[in-house]
Amino acid sequence: MDNSLNGRKALVTGGASGIGAACARALAARGAKVVVADVDASGAVALADELGGTAWTVDLLDVDALAALSLDCDILVNNAGIQKVAPIEEFEPAEFRRILTLMLEAPFLLIRAALPHMYANGFGRIINISSVHGLRASAYKSAYVSAKHGLEGLSKVTALEGGEHGVTSNCINPGYVRTPLVERQIADQARLHGIPEAEVLTKVMLTESAVKRLVEVEEVASLAAWMASDDAGMVTGASYTMDGGWSAR
Repeated sequence: MDNSLNGRKALVTGGASGIGAACARALAARGAKVVVADVDASGAVALADELGGTAWTVDLLDVDALAALSLDCDILVNNAGIQKVAPIEEFEPAEFRRILTLMLEAPFLLIRAALPHMYANGFGRIINISSVHGLRASAYKSAYVSAKHGLEGLSKVTALEGGEHGVTSNCINPGYVRTPLVERQIADQARLHGIPEAEVLTKVMLTESAVKRLVEVEEVASLAAWMASDDAGMVTGASYTMDGGWSAR
């Protein structure tokens, strides 16, 4: 039994489903006490009850509330995200700002709230669920790609500032993961590319990958759990790809 995270407290945003839920389960399985943070109150409570953790119903778009926070977690997983697929000239400015707020400003505010506790204890793990789109671009995803590229920079600055305090900061960069977020994109991608939905995976989503399948949430979570461990103490400022070879091109 792996108890490598006994005594650690973890906070996972977007933790009620998808990658976040898988990360919460993986961290709890290794002994961490997990706070499941999500705008979906019932989903957060259900998973927290399953894991013996706690639920935090939070709207990460409420940046004023986040700016006043003080967090006592040892492990912070910035995972919450949304997607909008549209050409730039049709992209609503309000939606662009919403995505940047949720996926870049909110992680900054949560890191800012967590670092004092981590610095005081000489230990911290910031794990940012980025994307291959933090390293590469795709058409019709201006806000998402911009947010993920910004998250990469934020993660590296956090790594440089946190190193002397025992705090690491890294990104995980999966390709397309089997989640509701990805499944909801299929219809939009089919419309924009003028192809049937059944062809979206092979002709759009997986065209750049050497391994022609979706990433599973458990695979992402296993990497997150390792990053949270003492074994990863020298891993910081890194971007770990899990994209089936997409970024090797």
